[in-house]
Amino acid sequence: MDTATKLTDIRTLSLEELTSQLILTGEKKFRAKQVYQWLWEKGARSFDDMTNLSLELREKLKERYSLLVVTEDKVQRSNDGTIKSRFRLHDGHLIESVLIPVVADDRFTVCVSSQVGCSLTCTFCATGRMKRLRNLTAAEIYDQVFLVNQQCMETYGKPLTNIVYMGMGEPLLAYKEVVGSIDRITSHTGLHMAPRRLTVSTAGIAKMIKKLADDDTKVNLAISLHAADDVKRNEIMPINESNNLEVLVDSLVYFYAKTKKRIGFEYITFQDFNDTLEDAEKLYQICKQVPSMVNIIEYNPIDNAPFRKSAEHNIDDFATYLRDRGVMVTVRRSRGKDIDAACGQLANKG
Repeated sequence: MDTATKLTDIRTLSLEELTSQLILTGEKKFRAKQVYQWLWEKGARSFDDMTNLSLELREKLKERYSLLVVTEDKVQRSNDGTIKSRFRLHDGHLIESVLIPVVADDRFTVCVSSQVGCSLTCTFCATGRMKRLRNLTAAEIYDQVFLVNQQCMETYGKPLTNIVYMGMGEPLLAYKEVVGSIDRITSHTGLHMAPRRLTVSTAGIAKMIKKLADDDTKVNLAISLHAADDVKRNEIMPINESNNLEVLVDSLVYFYAKTKKRIGFEYITFQDFNDTLEDAEKLYQICKQVPSMVNIIEYNPIDNAPFRKSAEHNIDDFATYLRDRGVMVTVRRSRGKDIDAACGQLANKG
């Protein structure tokens, strides 16, 4: 273990904890607020960046604390304007984030990762083939947002408008750190983004969906559904065996009752598997049980997977079937496919 990781990670401390510790070393109370501002609002990459602190205090901070920041490792730019960033963590692990611009609508979304790898082994997802090595810390999730926000400002002259926890990993299996990052992103001492601009996506961890509602995080919830009956969902998403559709829908009804937030269903269509009108009817039966909207996503091929993208007319017929029954539907065309940045493709390639 190197020296930095033996020290207390300063970004795991609350302002109150940091204040108490600095006072014990003879510093004035206001110094803690200055340090905290550097850590979160200004995104300091090292203690030496904290230029309004005395050299003596900066040295004191270096002796007592580590600052384990995320650093840019590689950036790929798609023909459609999407930007994929690979970030290196302090222990050498790699993760990916994606900036998805919709310039015409002034909407700039970052898709962030919450784990190194993933443990859920969904058969259509490249990340699911990677072993889960660890959860990200709240600060590492925050860093992705901070750095991609800078990238967005430099490239498009606009800040991020939305954050989706839809990158590598299952956010609700990194619950404490994900909620910690939400607190910092939405705090007036952080990025001060409105919670309604944040969406947490899950493959369906029912117990943690209820906890998310109980903790009153005020973020949006999206469910990676991809099949509307247990037989098919078990086949492509092993998590369904322990969180079947009945249990999952029960948790969504609970979430809506607590939060009054409409549920988003993410539904990738696969040719000759889940894209028939019979499948659409089963999805409609789920949508009837809780106020919801459906995002139909075209499949992005990954190596050695047995799936094919649905024909356009199948996708259109599927969407029309739902719309005719009053369901809000968006057909989402994939972005960043040429750089493996689209849904299900994040795997640290290249």
